[in-house]
Amino acid sequence: MWSTLPFDVLAKIFSFLSPDSLACARSACRQWHTCARTYPSTLPQHHQAWFLALPTRNRGQCCYVHNPVVDKWHMLSLDFLPDPIRPVASIGTLILVRPTNCTILQLALCNPFTRQFKYLPMLNITRTNPAVGVVILEPGQPGPNPDFRVYVAGGMSEAPRGGATYEATLEMYDSVDDAWHIMGFMPVEFAVRLTVWTPNESVYSDGVLYWMTSARAYSVMGFHLGSHTWRELSVPMADRLEFAALLWRNGRLTLVGGTCGEDACIWELTEGDGWGLIEKVPIELGIKFLGGKRSWGSTKCVGSEGAICLYREFGSGMVVWREIEEKVRWEWFWVEGCHFIRDKQVQNLQIKGSGNSIVS
Repeated sequence: MWSTLPFDVLAKIFSFLSPDSLACARSACRQWHTCARTYPSTLPQHHQAWFLALPTRNRGQCCYVHNPVVDKWHMLSLDFLPDPIRPVASIGTLILVRPTNCTILQLALCNPFTRQFKYLPMLNITRTNPAVGVVILEPGQPGPNPDFRVYVAGGMSEAPRGGATYEATLEMYDSVDDAWHIMGFMPVEFAVRLTVWTPNESVYSDGVLYWMTSARAYSVMGFHLGSHTWRELSVPMADRLEFAALLWRNGRLTLVGGTCGEDACIWELTEGDGWGLIEKVPIELGIKFLGGKRSWGSTKCVGSEGAICLYREFGSGMVVWREIEEKVRWEWFWVEGCHFIRDKQVQNLQIKGSGNSIVS
């Protein structure tokens, strides 16, 4: 009976599976694999985003994922990758990554569940340590993998007379034509700050691509895609925050940060480029997360549609602020760190997290 079901009916059934179950279904037979790849409706619409943890040193060529539905950790082999990787951004069911065995920037797309891996073309200008940002062209379009653009700004490139210089140009990769395009020049002072003090993580909101600087006092740098202009925003308690991260929540630019001996707070950007405080990490969860310490300095943060996660090492617990199923309010949850998978002890590792539903 299952082999005779029309693809549209089978795809509808697949749409109710969790990410891990859909991955198993895809490997059952050629027909199911074809159906899952062909029909956009196979993308589950009823499941929370999973947390993906990549060891920063990629020891053992594996990664770990947390299933929030059953509160369980899984280990996935990365032996199909040609190089160690570091996550940059989530794009639909794929993850934009960069190989870590070379200083020159090259980007690739990866899905640990389905063992997909594809290099993007090389940039027009060879550069090291630039800022990278991602814009999804139509977030609501059907299908697991939407069209997107990748923006690369700043970085170091080879100087005409030898040595290195700050690269004051902006490049854009368009997934539609699979090519990089030079978008023009940028102020040198922005190129310097994006190269030296800005991590790869970016947030796109209301036509502007934002990056958070990584040096105190924190600030936010933005590039307006329509006018090709640059701007800088202040950050609340900029000189006191021990960590700061930008996220996207409910259509607004969101900032998460914590100060020594005090709370971790969440702000949203309001009209007039001001920041409004919307939430604080509950005191009891903050104490549990910090383990008796008063410093938020080692905290990292990642967000996805419907969830914000604060984490540290792999074996430490995570604090999650998540939209519940009814989508009428957000609640705080504690997620235990991973110490065992299938009764095998897991080494505590430094990790880089990514929030996504990796299903296709």
